[in-house]
Amino acid sequence: MATRRHTVLIVEDSAVQALALQQLLEQKGITVLRAPDGRLGVAMAEQHLPDVIILDIMMPEMDGLEACRRLKQNPQTRNLPIVMLTAHSGSDMLLQGLDLGAVDFIPKDAFSDKVLLETLRQLQILDS
Repeated sequence: MATRRHTVLIVEDSAVQALALQQLLEQKGITVLRAPDGRLGVAMAEQHLPDVIILDIMMPEMDGLEACRRLKQNPQTRNLPIVMLTAHSGSDMLLQGLDLGAVDFIPKDAFSDKVLLETLRQLQILDS
């Protein structure tokens, strides 16, 4: 019996960071979509309804907090899990992201890839 291939939308303005994440996830058998800013990320989420959205906070056009707010207000996308993966690790940003409905807030550091993969396992996007 074939397993379902999951889709992740990465919303990240750094092409280098987005590509690194894409390669990490594709090696795990995940289909990856990418958006360079929050505005396009919201539009792609509405169009593709990915299994999870990985969202940076500081981006042009629309920041990740506003993108999260809009996604959670839209009945079509409100139940999509959002993981904030960002260089901003302040407690105010963390609380704001979680209050808006993000399921996790991961600071970008040496361990962020491992933490992200564990979060995706808990969301049943990755096999154990």
